[in-house]
Amino acid sequence: QVQLVESGGGLVQAGGSLKLSCAAAGSTRGIYVMGWYRQAPGKERDLVAVITQGGNSKYADDVEGRFSISRDNPANTVYLQMNSLKPEDTAVYYCVSGPYTMMFGSPEYWGQGTQVTVSS
Repeated sequence: QVQLVESGGGLVQAGGSLKLSCAAAGSTRGIYVMGWYRQAPGKERDLVAVITQGGNSKYADDVEGRFSISRDNPANTVYLQMNSLKPEDTAVYYCVSGPYTMMFGSPEYWGQGTQVTVSS
């Protein structure tokens, strides 16, 4: 099993920045991909950004250019730097992880989520 613990959420004004962090613990040898999904009120959980151990990344179209994902492999930690935040970025952000197949499908492991609220 893999445990994912997020931190860094909070309230920010539109145009501001936040940085999320997520540390993985437990059976981390099988983790090849780490990243973030989010769920806004009344909507489904959607991909935000994911990154492989080798540094290849994928972003949702609506965050490309504003958000940046990075990873510290020895520390099994993934980060999401969010800039130029918009009210529509308000959501619960979930840290996710899994094998390589996660780049084309659903994550295997989920964190508890951290709330990000962007005020207008």
